[in-house]
Amino acid sequence: MTTQAPKPPLVFYRTGPMPCPYLDGRIERNLFTELHGVQAPEMHDQLAKAGFRRSHHIVYRPACPGCNGCVPVRIPVAGFRMSRSQRRVWNRNADLAVTTGEALASEEQYALFSHYQNSRHAGGEMATMSFSDFRAMVEDSVVRTELVSMRDTDGRLVGACLTDRLSTGFSAVYSYFDPDQEGRSLGTFCVLWLLQHARARKLDHVYLGYWIDECAKMAYKSRFRPLEYLGANGWQPGPLPEHGRSR
Repeated sequence: MTTQAPKPPLVFYRTGPMPCPYLDGRIERNLFTELHGVQAPEMHDQLAKAGFRRSHHIVYRPACPGCNGCVPVRIPVAGFRMSRSQRRVWNRNADLAVTTGEALASEEQYALFSHYQNSRHAGGEMATMSFSDFRAMVEDSVVRTELVSMRDTDGRLVGACLTDRLSTGFSAVYSYFDPDQEGRSLGTFCVLWLLQHARARKLDHVYLGYWIDECAKMAYKSRFRPLEYLGANGWQPGPLPEHGRSR
């Protein structure tokens, strides 16, 4: 009889204090660990359900002093129904050809990413990323990661989303799109497409990362209903709680 070797324990670390990229005047610290070995997909799956996010081969979760503003949120696929405005966004983008493929960086993808960063997040850390940095973000993964691409009728790339496949859903890692196509609401369309993609594959959830009550850039997440959030008693249905500085 053969016995399975014990799984190596996960070792968690805490980052040093840094300025919060979302809320002025706040301090950010993250709890993180490294994904490794053949168990990486399983570990990632469990940690994603516990509110962790992936970046490269690292998974992290905010553990900030005096603040609990980052709330993990996910959309239950079976219960989701498009609102009127979301239906209009869906129809407005009916001309786009959407494909999924291996997570590979290209000059075309990088050009779109850079245009998006310089337009929407100028001055941010990601706006200075080189092609090598971008390729690492896209390709440095030890789990099943796909790159969703959206093209118009001329074949021009207008949007993309880096997505991790979990056992019961999708985790939207990072999306970027042509900022000159503002009327399309491509950020919203990307989430709607992931929901349809998950439904077709009979998956349960689409994970959207963190919702932050006081951050306008995160406000769009609350428009997808029903929305579940991870609280002290596990995953719970909305409404979302008011979060901020710890009391």
